[in-house]
Amino acid sequence: MLSGKVALVTGAGRGIGKAIALAFARQGADVAVSDIDGPAAESAAGEIRALGRRAIAAVGNVADPEESKRMIDQAVAELGRLDILVNNAGIRRDKLLLGMADADWDAVLAVNLKGVFNCTRAALRPMGKQRFGRIINIASIVGITGNKGQANYAASKAGVIALTKSVAKEMASRNITANAIAPGFIETDMTETLPDEYKAALLAQIPMGRMGRADEVANVAVFLASDLANYVTGHVIQVDGGMAM
Repeated sequence: MLSGKVALVTGAGRGIGKAIALAFARQGADVAVSDIDGPAAESAAGEIRALGRRAIAAVGNVADPEESKRMIDQAVAELGRLDILVNNAGIRRDKLLLGMADADWDAVLAVNLKGVFNCTRAALRPMGKQRFGRIINIASIVGITGNKGQANYAASKAGVIALTKSVAKEMASRNITANAIAPGFIETDMTETLPDEYKAALLAQIPMGRMGRADEVANVAVFLASDLANYVTGHVIQVDGGMAM
């Protein structure tokens, strides 16, 4: 489904990002595994190579414009082109707004929103030249609904959704689509740290009665990256078990 394509996935050393990178490789894509954690990026790249695909570890901080550009340039230089960008890297600094420090706000917005801007801006240059590209941004259901104790995270993900729609409008004439995925509560290292009582309260809000899996998000990313989604742009697909329908 993705044979001959090259993808770069940020935050791909673990969790949803790694699941997406592996799913792309299984569908025939070569993958640049981007992560701030070098050993994690190289480990994921090794798993992709074991699947018979080319893979590189592109280590850097998406919050830094120069590092973002360097990772994009590295992918093009070493893998020959860039067809798909998945902006998945993200962090949380949860706290009620009255107790939230400036540093908590700034750190989350720098990675979750500015990081998407940095990588997308850099990727649009090679994609524009080849007149083809797929931008897939991992937002969150809380970017649609808001969430207590996550004002910074929710604001960053709402910004990702608005950025996605703007890029979709700007780049459609160059055959570059931009779509977002809004996962609900997915079983990852990030959600594993949530208190049990909080998890129970969340499950009560999900009609399907369970948390999602990373591969279920990855399957949607594969669709959006493939030719099956050629006429889909500016869309937000909720992968949340019906939580926010």
